[in-house]
Amino acid sequence: MKQKSLFKTFAIACTSMLTFAAAAGDSGQNAASQEVIAKYTADPIKLDGKLDEKAWAAAPAYSLVLPLKSSSSLPESMQKNIGDNIREKGTVKLLWDDNYLYVGAELEDSDVMNEGKDDQTHLYTTGDLIEVFLKPADENYYWEIYGAPNNKKTWFFYPSRGRALPGCLSYLPKDLKVAATVDGTLNNWRDRDKGWTIEIAIPIKELTAYGAKFDNSANWTVLFGRYNYSAYLQKLEYSAYPLLSQISFHLYEEYAKLRLEK
Repeated sequence: MKQKSLFKTFAIACTSMLTFAAAAGDSGQNAASQEVIAKYTADPIKLDGKLDEKAWAAAPAYSLVLPLKSSSSLPESMQKNIGDNIREKGTVKLLWDDNYLYVGAELEDSDVMNEGKDDQTHLYTTGDLIEVFLKPADENYYWEIYGAPNNKKTWFFYPSRGRALPGCLSYLPKDLKVAATVDGTLNNWRDRDKGWTIEIAIPIKELTAYGAKFDNSANWTVLFGRYNYSAYLQKLEYSAYPLLSQISFHLYEEYAKLRLEK
């Protein structure tokens, strides 16, 4: 019975998130015009959710933005109430070394929360989240990796967008690491928080397990997505980098090119 329930939950989640544009040309910006640089670091990164190493200061920051058509399907009265501008901003950076790709995010947040209890679950249904999507451009397979302000984490591997099945959630690498710090109080909607910061260490050996090299010859692409729940927002706020033509984090035709700098 538990397995049936898990499959149903997974199917509903995948159905809602796997909707994508009929043509990538509809996007305001596409992967061909966007690039994310990951800076190499020879110095060790201490995963503590603080982004206080010198390497982080030298890494380019990418600002999350609202996808296009974010509120176009809502009633006009609700659209006016929500507005067209992002309410709570965030930036994301990338570093890498010989073993890990590091993701660092600094996020404004008036109500930091995630009520998820376990790793390797659908944490986007339980609260705030930052997601990282990684895909070699010439392959069908890709990853969805995310971390939450309560230090929980999840790892999806999709053999293809056309094979989104419960097995995509079956494996959590032991060396995937997440560390977050909260400027405020976690899971208390009665006060106002300032935000949260997170570091994610993604093991490179997992990204190369199916043949793609972790270098610029593999034409890696990347997307950062955010779920922002808050008692002080009129609606769950989705934001991402790069700019997407609609709210669909699986729209990999619009991911940015990842460039590794050493």
